[in-house]
Amino acid sequence: MKYVVILADGMADWPCPELDGKTPMSVANKPHINAMAAGGVTGLCQTVPSQFTPGSDVANLSILGYPPEQFYKGRSSLEAVSAGVPLNDGDLTLRANLVQLSDEPNYADRRMLDYSGGEIATVDAVELIKAVAAEMNNEKQTIFPGVSYRHLLLCRGAQNDTTYTPPHDMLGERIGDHLPQGESAEAMLAYMQRAGEILARQPYNLAKAAKGEGYANAIWLWGPGVKPVLPVFKERWQLKGGIISAVDLLRGIGLSAGMDVLYLSSATGSVDTDFRGKGELAAAYLKGGGDFVYVHIEAPDESGHQGLLQKKISAIEHIDTETIPPILEAMRAMGEDYRMLILPDHFTPLKIRTHARDAVPFVLFDSRHHVMTNSVVHDEARAAAQNLVLPDGIGLLQKLFNPDFY
Repeated sequence: MKYVVILADGMADWPCPELDGKTPMSVANKPHINAMAAGGVTGLCQTVPSQFTPGSDVANLSILGYPPEQFYKGRSSLEAVSAGVPLNDGDLTLRANLVQLSDEPNYADRRMLDYSGGEIATVDAVELIKAVAAEMNNEKQTIFPGVSYRHLLLCRGAQNDTTYTPPHDMLGERIGDHLPQGESAEAMLAYMQRAGEILARQPYNLAKAAKGEGYANAIWLWGPGVKPVLPVFKERWQLKGGIISAVDLLRGIGLSAGMDVLYLSSATGSVDTDFRGKGELAAAYLKGGGDFVYVHIEAPDESGHQGLLQKKISAIEHIDTETIPPILEAMRAMGEDYRMLILPDHFTPLKIRTHARDAVPFVLFDSRHHVMTNSVVHDEARAAAQNLVLPDGIGLLQKLFNPDFY
């Protein structure tokens, strides 16, 4: 028996006026998912506990069987693990996004124009982070380059005593209403302001601004974390597990859980990712002796944050027609029974362009008991109509691994 999770990040949405009250899941051409929903089990799962802000960090921990109430230590520390940043007890990590702010003279009056720094390419982002590091790194604070706009600040011997607002939660808004709050807020604000001064004079940003294109003229700190400790996935479930993702957060969860982290150079963490390559890599892992594979695809979430309706629909369609088929083909070729779970980690409604904590729709398909001969429109409304609501992610994972649940 093989077990597969297809995690379509942020796929779920609210009814859209542009779609006559339907959602991207409703209108997307997704024959495999719809057939699995017709033959399998569908319902809702509450992946984000009520005391947490909805996000991929908490939700994916939950779905992978690590209750956030017990194991969540912050987003950025999981990303630090993936990036190979050495963490000690007493260290604090922060996500350091390259973002684009408006240019009002008073820093607090500037607005968050783009949480991704103009969708900056990694090669350009690394040069900008190097420029900041050259002037600001010291024995207490070190900035590390990551992928695209996602980077990390390591603070040695710092306290986790300040709250931050994610930049994707404040698009178009005045940043003065969302500045850090707490004991270390003044120091963190000073860091962001000085980093912005350095970035403003970099040739890359000057050239982009001259062309009227998006650029990365600021760093926004958020997502504090401390060193994470997760029980080993294989010892917890007696399954050899692997994880595929282009983002450091998911890779960090996998590494912390002792899972095989499977890298794909053509995976980008955006709408231009290699959808088929992820499916082929998952198939190869299962063929090579893996028991469980978790395929994370960021594209629907990125589209939701950017407010791009057609790209979100397209991302869902690519997952269905490019990511899933290589896995199904491999299972047929091997003559292997499998159980496949397909779901988002959270809602990313186009209306608000950030995350929402609504219970997410899922499909669970078991090749031994279910068939794909019929079709329904699998979406948020149909999943809710099944009257099956699971209260947490670990309960859903247990259902996946329970052969009697079908």
